[in-house]
Amino acid sequence: MGRRRRPAGRAAGTGTGARALPEAIAALCRTLPAGPGPETFRRAKFDLPEAAPALWRLLSCVLSPRSEADTTGSLTREAQVRLVKSAMRSQGYPRPALFQLPEDGSQGSRELLLALSWLLARGPLIEQLLARTRVRLGDEMPVCECEDLAYGRASPGLPTPSKDADGCVDVRHVQWLMGKLRFRWRSLISSHQEHCALLSKIHKYTQGCHSDRNLGHLSVAETELLRDPEGGQQLLQMLEFENVRLEAALEWRRLEQVFWQWMDTVLGASPPDSPNAGSQPTFLPSIPERVAGELELVSRELQALQKELQEAVEVRRASWEAQVRGQGPEWSAEMRASKEAVGQELAALWQAWEREGGLAQPHRPNRLVRSEAGAPPGQGLWATEAIGALRSKEACLEAVLCWLQGQSQQELARLAGALPGVIWIPPHGR
Repeated sequence: MGRRRRPAGRAAGTGTGARALPEAIAALCRTLPAGPGPETFRRAKFDLPEAAPALWRLLSCVLSPRSEADTTGSLTREAQVRLVKSAMRSQGYPRPALFQLPEDGSQGSRELLLALSWLLARGPLIEQLLARTRVRLGDEMPVCECEDLAYGRASPGLPTPSKDADGCVDVRHVQWLMGKLRFRWRSLISSHQEHCALLSKIHKYTQGCHSDRNLGHLSVAETELLRDPEGGQQLLQMLEFENVRLEAALEWRRLEQVFWQWMDTVLGASPPDSPNAGSQPTFLPSIPERVAGELELVSRELQALQKELQEAVEVRRASWEAQVRGQGPEWSAEMRASKEAVGQELAALWQAWEREGGLAQPHRPNRLVRSEAGAPPGQGLWATEAIGALRSKEACLEAVLCWLQGQSQQELARLAGALPGVIWIPPHGR
């Protein structure tokens, strides 16, 4: 599992450690979404089947990018199992025993407990879950999708990965799917534009109503509280529930070491993986022989291109070094002056960053604040900066798209030329 083993005697601990273990597991259960009770963890240690459904539901809530209410209410048991296996496979879970569990979700409680502990030890899972389920009082905008990519985008509706992909595909069906995707994309853009327009109206009409002068206006949630004061009780309950989870997270951090000592005993009670488990990846999709041959051909071409690139780099480097040596001491002095200038600019940027308290982190949601023209700049991420970053990213993506389209056209032309008597007519560009 990637953690250092501890002695079994320390895992059981003295009387203090034995008393702290139920508190640690209870704190973890209160922190996790749809967390089961501590008794479920105890039954999972002995691999009892009655603990498996609760752990499948817990892992599906943890690994799903959707909200916990949608996950627990709409997914069947089989869909939860497929989602957990797909997400754990995409994250590189090392134990094949999890992927060999039956699809009905009636077994494997100990393996599920080990998988949950692997997620806890792998990264800041608790902090990510608290950030996903926190109460949002302001209108926020995510700048990047790194947080969404971390969850793997596992979809429970996908077919099993062992499905053979060698079958024939109708081009008309692909065209229909592309048209449907284009229609959905335009609908999404129009809905986002309408949402932004409504937010702008609310921010404009409530200008000067907020007690914080840095914000100046109300958000949608705050406006809803003014329109329906009775909804404040529900918001208060949500804030109290969030405080309970935060207190449980602090308690978990205090007693976390006791939990890992107990997990060492769980790992010791589980049967070890077979020696040839790594050589038989039964949980991976099957690769047809034709695709394997193409992969080998691509690998040889990649090695040849890498060798050619290395030779070209060595030639360019040798010519550059010869030019530098031919410039004399003046060139060396200019290089030293350039390095000093760059160092001074970096020092100035670092001092400005420290003086302003750090730049806004683009990897977290930023609250939307309407500012008047000519207002002094404040902290946070400005719309002009976000638009500039998005435009540069759009230009990079368009360049990659053009390159991929050119490669696809060349490949199609090569395949069409290999078939005698076939006339290749490229599609009309739009």
